Amino acid sequence: MPGILALVGGDEFNPGNEDQDRMLAAASRPGDAFVVPTAAARQKPDESVAHAIGWFRQFGLDLKELPVLKRADANSAVIAERARAGGFFYLVGGDPGLVAKVLRGSAVWKAMFEAWKEGAALAGSSAGSMALCSHTLVRASWPNRFNRRPAEALGLVAKTAVLPHFDTFGNRWVESAQAAAPDLCLLGIDERSAAVWDGKKWLAAGPGVVTVINGKKVARFTSGQEVKGLRRPAIMLPKQ
Repeated sequence: MPGILALVGGDEFNPGNEDQDRMLAAASRPGDAFVVPTAAARQKPDESVAHAIGWFRQFGLDLKELPVLKRADANSAVIAERARAGGFFYLVGGDPGLVAKVLRGSAVWKAMFEAWKEGAALAGSSAGSMALCSHTLVRASWPNRFNRRPAEALGLVAKTAVLPHFDTFGNRWVESAQAAAPDLCLLGIDERSAAVWDGKKWLAAGPGVVTVINGKKVARFTSGQEVKGLRRPAIMLPKQ
């Protein structure tokens, strides 16, 4: 049976994230617990890893790095074997396009997906949560960082794109994303908040709001409420 899945809106590993992170830690299955720093590969991945390790100690998890920073790492048989035996995975924030570029169709992503299908906990924040859905929103033009277009991602939640940091700047992506891909469900998630799949339903967690935008229909959900209008996670990956 698939494990818990959390799509987090950003500002991970900081106070305010306790609700969803406590749920994730409690749902971790036996095996190594991993932080996956792919999205931060062009920034400071070591700092992201250290931050995650320190943060999750309070929930009784001893995180280890799953060192996937480039495509060669993602296709490493050794790293994939480690991932296949994992019980917890957290994809950090960073570059929205890089996670999908590195992991899509790779041996490591297939291993992570199979581990999740068998009960491992899986989470992503900001760029990490964006990559877990069918599409990730990347810059459509320069220098405008709010003009976004969808690019194919890992496909765990079909026909969906996450708009992270929705309470700060992610809400400014809505117009361009809808124009570029009007059929996508847009999932706006505030910082330090999450949409969490518990195996039966989606729940909102954290201090902020989860916003589901399907065309002209907009619904908002706060902590503890069931999130409606969001597809169930896939139990088979699309061809990549």
